[in-house]
Amino acid sequence: MPKTTCPMTRRQFAISLCGIPLSVPLAAAEWESMPWNEPATVAKVYLAGKPVWPKPTLDVAREIAEIEARLGEVARKHASNVRFVGGETIATPEEVRPWLSKIGDIDGVLMVPITQPTPPLRALVDNLTVPGLFFSRPYATHAWSGIAEMRKSGRKLDVVASSSYGDLDPYLRAFRTVHHLRASKVLVGAEPPGARQATADAFHKHLGTTFQFVSAREFQAAFDAIEERQAQKEAEEFVHGALRVVEPSPQEIRKGLRFYLALQDMLKRERANAVTIDCFGSLAANTLPGYPCIAWSKFNDAGLYGVCEADLASTMTQMLVTSYSEMPGFVSDPVFDVSRNEVIHAHCVSATRMKGLHWPSSPYIIRNHLETNEGAVLQVLMPAGETVTVARFSSPNRFLVSTAEVTGPVDSDRGCRSQIRTRVTDAEKWLQNYTAGLHRVVFYGDHVRSIERMGRLMGFEVVKEI
Repeated sequence: MPKTTCPMTRRQFAISLCGIPLSVPLAAAEWESMPWNEPATVAKVYLAGKPVWPKPTLDVAREIAEIEARLGEVARKHASNVRFVGGETIATPEEVRPWLSKIGDIDGVLMVPITQPTPPLRALVDNLTVPGLFFSRPYATHAWSGIAEMRKSGRKLDVVASSSYGDLDPYLRAFRTVHHLRASKVLVGAEPPGARQATADAFHKHLGTTFQFVSAREFQAAFDAIEERQAQKEAEEFVHGALRVVEPSPQEIRKGLRFYLALQDMLKRERANAVTIDCFGSLAANTLPGYPCIAWSKFNDAGLYGVCEADLASTMTQMLVTSYSEMPGFVSDPVFDVSRNEVIHAHCVSATRMKGLHWPSSPYIIRNHLETNEGAVLQVLMPAGETVTVARFSSPNRFLVSTAEVTGPVDSDRGCRSQIRTRVTDAEKWLQNYTAGLHRVVFYGDHVRSIERMGRLMGFEVVKEI
C-alpha cells in the first residue's frame, strides 16, 4: 500500500478529498429498535404456603398487594431495563410447571417469598432454565438460607435479603444484560471456523448468544457495494476529528472507512450487533478488502462491538460488561514490568469514549497498524488517574477479573498504537499465575461487584486474578 513520508495536515487531506457528498450512516433509532436493545422480560412470582413465620395470622393477600405496589414503582423506574409479567402466587411444588408453561419466553424470574414454610421454592429453582433472583424481605421466610447451596449445585440464582427495594436496582440492569446477551448476534470472520466453532457453541449454550461465521467473499461483496464517495466523506470527517495524521495515506484511510460502512451494512442486514474477524490470518492471506481497525473503534464508541482477531472470549467479555456499564472495552495485549509493579495495556484498536458511551471522546491520532506498517488505526490518548477493571471469560463458566489504576497513556514505537500504563496490586503474582490466553479487556471504572452479581445470575464463576 502507498505510504506518506511525512504527516498530513487536515487541510492537505481535505484538499485530496474534494467534491465529497454527504454520507448517510445508519440512524441511531434503527440500532435502538433491534432486539438486543429491548428490556428484559422478568416474571414475578409469589411463594406462599400456610403461614407459620412471620406469624400464623399473616394476611397473605394484603401482603402481596403491598409488594405489588412497590414493585410497580420499581418497574416504572426501570422501564428501559425490565418489563415485569406474571405476578401469580404459587403454594405447592405441583403448581410450578404449569406456571412456567403459561408464562412463556422470559429472561428471568423474580421470586418473592411471603411465608415460611415456602413449599414451591425447590421445585421452581430446579425447573428454571433462566436466571432467578430471590428477593427476601425481613421476616418473610428462612428459605434464603438455602440459596447459596442451590447455586453451588449449578443453578443460575442469586439472593437479595433487604427491606429496601432499591437493592433490586443493580439486578434489574443485570437482567437487561441477560436479555442483551440472549438477543445478541456476533458475525465471525474466520475460515475455516475450526476450534472457534466449539467456543461459539459453548457460549451459545450457556448465555444464548448467536454466532454466524462469515466468509471473506461476503466481506468483499459488502465492501464493493459501498460507493467511494461515501467513504470519502466519512474519511474527511474522521480526519477532521483527529489531532493529526501521521503515516497513513488518504487511500488507506478511505479504505478503512469504506470497510466500516460495509461492516455497518452487514450488521444491519443480519440484525447483528457484534463482529470479530481473524484479521491477521485474513490480511496475511490477502482476503480482506482493508483493515477493520477504524470500524472497531467506531462500533465500540456506538455501543456495538468490534473486536480483533476473531477472539470470541473477548467479544463476550466486552458484550457482558459494556451492556451493563455502558463502558466500551479495550481489548489489550498486556505488557508486564514487575520492577515497577506495572502492566501496560496495548493494542491498535481503542474506542475514544472509554469513560462511557455518553461521555466526550478522547483525542486521537491517525496512525498505521504498528505490527504491519499498513492500514489506518486510531492512537487514542486515554484518560489517566482512573480505576479500570481488567477482565476476560476464560470459558463460558469462568470469568477472570482484576482492577488497576491508570497512570497515563504511553507513546511508544513498540507494541501497539494505543497504550495505557497501569499500576496493579501485585504484578509478579499476576504474571506467575497468568492463564487463558494473552488478551484482556479493559473497562474504565470498578465493575467487579457488578460482574460478581451477574456471575451468580448467569452461572459463571468470577475469579480475581490479583
